[in-house]
Amino acid sequence: MHKQVIVIRVDLGMSRGKMVVQGAHASVSAVMEAMGREDWRRWLDSWFEEGQKKIAVRVGSEEELRQIYLEARDAGLPSALIRDAGLTELPPGTATAVAVGPAPEDMIDPITRRLKLL
Repeated sequence: MHKQVIVIRVDLGMSRGKMVVQGAHASVSAVMEAMGREDWRRWLDSWFEEGQKKIAVRVGSEEELRQIYLEARDAGLPSALIRDAGLTELPPGTATAVAVGPAPEDMIDPITRRLKLL
């Protein structure tokens, strides 16, 4: 099975709508990245066929968010770190969300299983 985990910072005081949009940016960006490599593309295709499972989790700091992103990169997983444009609620460049995957669950779980659901 394949999935994507979307990690949102909750320490920023973002509105629910803002969190959803930042998670969507992360999800789409990671999918676009996955399209660029043959091995990741196979994961992407399987993920689509399986129903595009997504899990939303939370972290409480930029440091935690950045750590998840680095662990995903080190594990060879498609991932995206999102920085806000600063047009609404946050200063420009604020790191808000990370998406890990789509990828096999057994590769993502060691990185994200300790995080609480959003």
